Amino acid sequence: MIVDKAIYRNGRRQGCGDLSDELDVLRLAHDGFLWIGLKDPTDEEFDLVNEELHLHPLAVEDAVNGHQRAKIEQYETSTFVVLKTLRYVDATSDIVTGELMLFIGDHFVVTVRHGEGNPLAGVRQRLEGDAARLDHGPMTVLHAVMDSVVDNYLVVDREVRKDLEQIEEEVFASELGGDANTIYRLKREVLEFRRASQPLADTLAQFMERGRGRALADEIMPFFRDVADHLRLINDHVESYDRLLTDVLSAHLASVSVKQNADMRRISAWVAIAAVPTMIAGIYGMNFEHMPELTASIHVGNGEFQYGYFLVLAVMASACVGLYRAFKRSGWL
Repeated sequence: MIVDKAIYRNGRRQGCGDLSDELDVLRLAHDGFLWIGLKDPTDEEFDLVNEELHLHPLAVEDAVNGHQRAKIEQYETSTFVVLKTLRYVDATSDIVTGELMLFIGDHFVVTVRHGEGNPLAGVRQRLEGDAARLDHGPMTVLHAVMDSVVDNYLVVDREVRKDLEQIEEEVFASELGGDANTIYRLKREVLEFRRASQPLADTLAQFMERGRGRALADEIMPFFRDVADHLRLINDHVESYDRLLTDVLSAHLASVSVKQNADMRRISAWVAIAAVPTMIAGIYGMNFEHMPELTASIHVGNGEFQYGYFLVLAVMASACVGLYRAFKRSGWL
């Protein structure tokens, strides 16, 4: 749907009537520009705008198909920009990705937003409150939108850092050593973050170099450099998060392996302790006629005490106690 549309002359908002008539006036006057905001537009709405503005067919194809990488494409009479919007969901710690596209000409700006991330109403209101800045033309809108998107990247950056610190604490401080699923999920979200921020940083650097003195006026160039600086900082953070998550995952797997080895040692120790009485019982459970230990006895008073059975029990108990103490000293139990 068409969220908003307006004419801007000398940095001031004016009402917008028929698109065709307004554009004809703007082209003749060489003053001001038209800003149309679309949110998940239908084919009919987009065709109406395209018919009046004569957008480049390759840009229109990308806008219709969607799922594009962040990029800035310059054509003969217009510039097409794709930005990936990010939204952090507190309940699930997920990063939701959307798309924001801009068609920019000498006398028009069309913003097309897909998804719920990064609403532009606040961006438009802030620009309308700064007439001097808005008077620089459509490229001011591009900077304001791009700056808003990157500011949201900074918000997501802070939330990802908190999640990473929590995972580090669970892995290194918790006896359970954290959860591999949580680590993998955050690593996947960091990868999604990188897919949005890294291409934008690269294409923005190229755009600034190509547009120096032409598409970008000297007055607005410092604002784009500020956005580029923020993107470089974010990309440095994202890269460090990815490396750190790899190290945390390795530490988690090593911790799990150590715990499994400790469990196996305890199991082996108890099996060894149980094996001794089992072996002795197996030997003396054989039905041989001549087993002197079974009939060993001593005379006590007028009677005879057969001590073989009790001696075997004592040997079993002594062997078990001895093995238990040995395994305890070695750390197996």
